Amino acid sequence: MTPVAERTSSAAELQHSFRAMASPVNVRIIDPAAGAGEAVAAVEQCFRNVERECTRFDPESDLMRANAAGEEWAEVGPHCFQAITSAYDAYRASEGAFDPRVYSALVALGYSEGDTFTAGPVSVGTVGARAAIREEWAPAFDREGGRVQVGSLPLDLGGIGKGLAVRGGREILLAASAGSAVLVEAGGDLATAGYGPHREAGEVRAWRVAVESPFGGSGSAAVLDASDAAVATSSVRLRSWKAQGRDVHHLIDPRTGEPSDGGIASVTVLAHDPAWAEVWTKVLFIEGRARAAQFAEEHGLAALWIDVDGVVHVSGAMAPRVLWKVPCVQ
Repeated sequence: MTPVAERTSSAAELQHSFRAMASPVNVRIIDPAAGAGEAVAAVEQCFRNVERECTRFDPESDLMRANAAGEEWAEVGPHCFQAITSAYDAYRASEGAFDPRVYSALVALGYSEGDTFTAGPVSVGTVGARAAIREEWAPAFDREGGRVQVGSLPLDLGGIGKGLAVRGGREILLAASAGSAVLVEAGGDLATAGYGPHREAGEVRAWRVAVESPFGGSGSAAVLDASDAAVATSSVRLRSWKAQGRDVHHLIDPRTGEPSDGGIASVTVLAHDPAWAEVWTKVLFIEGRARAAQFAEEHGLAALWIDVDGVVHVSGAMAPRVLWKVPCVQ
């Protein structure tokens, strides 16, 4: 998902890009106020802090220490604590459809390299057994002491951690913006505030973002009005590879321990909070095209999903935000 390039107003604009959490991160401020540069630097530091605490690719991270402790208490930093408690909130709200206890399945499939991951063959020797997650997740939290007990199955916090970093980045910019319009975007997840950059003859236009085709190419499947909102996309476009001669991806169905095979190629959700937008994209992807429409309507989700045949589907709550859409060509 990327901001749509259009003619902008003559307003000043501050842009900054860096890489964190295995994603390119872009920050934009329209009509930046004094001190905006310091705010942008604080956004980058926010991403670094979340990544340091929540990554599963560093055995010394707070997350991996908590995973190693299992059913024993582990003290973690504030970002990791928030990510784990938020993941548990999502687990309960989705009745278990969102479950971060997929670490072992990802490692068994060969996804263990982090920012250096490239889609390619995984040797048969690195692929282990996978199993459905049947045990109810019942973590324990010591809020005053900043301690957690994650349970016997290790966690992966990649998606929700990135959503929390985007949330934190938007909050930092808003606190320093003095009425500016802002955007924080990280590899398919973004959050905006304010009027956006696209204006003509005094007319206020929204932040506009393009939903990429999950099948590759330069074309877009849809363009959304993402003004004052958060948008997240889960797709198999980048994190797909071969294991034991079969195509696999990183979106694991906890009910099977296998990559989800529900007939969906990508899901985009628009919400107020980027972490929750990220959560619901995972849930809808796992629910599959047979259940996605019903689930989105039952939960009032603004969602757009593209099935494996290239058909673009839109929920009732998302329809007012869709500026245009076209079928995807594989």
